[in-house]
Amino acid sequence: MHPPLEPFASGTLRRPHGVELYWETSGNPEGRPALYLHGGPGSGLGRGGYRRRFDPSEYLIVGLDQRGCGKSTPWAIDDLEHLDANNTHTLVDDIEALRTHLGIEAWLLHGVSWGSTLALAYALAHRNRVTEIVLTAVTTGGRAEIDWITEGVGAIFPEAWTDLAADVPRGERVIDHYAAMMRAADAAVRASAADRWDTWESTHVSLDPAWQPGPTHEDPRTRQNFATLVTHYWANDCFLRGEDAVLERAAELAGIPGVLIHGRYDVSGPAITPWRLHQIWPGSRLEIVETEGHGGEVEMELTAQAIDGFARPR
Repeated sequence: MHPPLEPFASGTLRRPHGVELYWETSGNPEGRPALYLHGGPGSGLGRGGYRRRFDPSEYLIVGLDQRGCGKSTPWAIDDLEHLDANNTHTLVDDIEALRTHLGIEAWLLHGVSWGSTLALAYALAHRNRVTEIVLTAVTTGGRAEIDWITEGVGAIFPEAWTDLAADVPRGERVIDHYAAMMRAADAAVRASAADRWDTWESTHVSLDPAWQPGPTHEDPRTRQNFATLVTHYWANDCFLRGEDAVLERAAELAGIPGVLIHGRYDVSGPAITPWRLHQIWPGSRLEIVETEGHGGEVEMELTAQAIDGFARPR
């Protein structure tokens, strides 16, 4: 990992429906362009720790707060009438608009968790704009992954899952129920659902012995915004069904070098997902970290090494 650094420029990009996307650049203004895509959906760039995974002397590092979260406006909870316009295809269009806005020809993509799904969706839509891909805590947004993280993993955490599903009508998917509650007219219903969702997220995210469950988001508004976006995307299979499904199209990534880094203890996103992606994607490399869960320190160090390796090939 590299030392902390601050952006040398930032701004907003106006998009449809009154959206203002926040972006920032750091590192070398003349360096190799690289885009970081954060997790969630709805986590935002946070405190900027992602910048440490890029050699600032080699890379022009671009960060983007995806629409509806972070420093982008409006937040999803403040614009529920346009929530349906917040989907994977719109985010891909946002990324392409940012590339054009910044005058970048093509860039390396680095995504973590949900960000890896978004990176893959963008690469499949704009293959000639992607030079390399480095993914950590890999997801692809498929229905099986979503059913596992909202239903199946309850076999490992039955106490927490029983609490999560207590009010879900028989025959209804848990994720569909929570997505509906996060759009309820009653603010108290939305707040209660967000609290319960946050507890579930914190419980299942990892079997890493170093993981300490607790509130994922301390601030109530942040907690509600995150739950709104996550349930919206997951209830819709990340808007990647049928011909848009990532795993069915992964062979199209042939020719784009890729590195997949994943923790063996990542129980919410089992290693079968990156393994399947690796089998289909010619030219990809898979690294499983036996001692960690969902994005641990070793995974991030390996991520930095992989990104640096593309800037300084042997």
